[in-house]
Amino acid sequence: MTGAAPPQDGPAIEVRGVVTRFGTTTIHDGLDLTVKRGEIIGVVGGSGTGKTVLLRTIIGLQKPADGEVTLLGETVAWDGSSTEALAGRFGMLFQDGALFSALTVGQNIQVPMRECGGIPPQLMDELSRLKVSLVGLPPDACGKFPSELSGGMKKRAGLARALALDPDVVFLDEPTAGLDPIGASDFDELILDLRRALGLTVVMVTHDLDSLARICDRIAVLVDKKIVVGTMEELTGSQHPWIRSYFHGPRARAAFDRPALAGAQE
Repeated sequence: MTGAAPPQDGPAIEVRGVVTRFGTTTIHDGLDLTVKRGEIIGVVGGSGTGKTVLLRTIIGLQKPADGEVTLLGETVAWDGSSTEALAGRFGMLFQDGALFSALTVGQNIQVPMRECGGIPPQLMDELSRLKVSLVGLPPDACGKFPSELSGGMKKRAGLARALALDPDVVFLDEPTAGLDPIGASDFDELILDLRRALGLTVVMVTHDLDSLARICDRIAVLVDKKIVVGTMEELTGSQHPWIRSYFHGPRARAAFDRPALAGAQE
């Protein structure tokens, strides 16, 4: 189903006992998650279960009420003190691409490089062209502004920026949202190709059942303020009401219409 990932030691991400609250509302209550190096893991859950909040917590943007997160062997400190140790080791693609509208694609890709410092301008230009090629955009995309790009091209440009500093882990927030089926399928294949080529670890929040079936090694389901993790086959056998509804609905049956899963749903 997925491309082979190079073997590496130790988990890429460890989340232990994370509690997230907004006022009196508890979103996560003792949440645990381990992400292996080199795997693609999908994160799903109902509205309000804190999928994007979890990503923001892992990368240090959202401080939890309790718990600990380790990213690539570094304990995440939400006061910013872990930022330097983790600089360039992870990239983030936000749902809408989050490109700066006043900058060209090439300039957007160079933003992380400038923040890192010490990279000559000529080298940044060469690297931005390389990243554009890596995500399947034409060479002239470097000089275009976000307003000149299609939705699919914006996603790829955002991904190129996420890859600017050759990260070990990439976080994707609804990467195929708003794309037509062909564009979404092409983006899935791009993620697989990048994992094969670069050995990336990918954490992907998505509602796209086709993406879950096509590229994810495991799926993390946010339910009951905690997380349930398993392969597609394992989760289709779950008796939890929400999980069963999600993986046995008509859209799921269409997406997972493969021999290995057909038997699991009977």
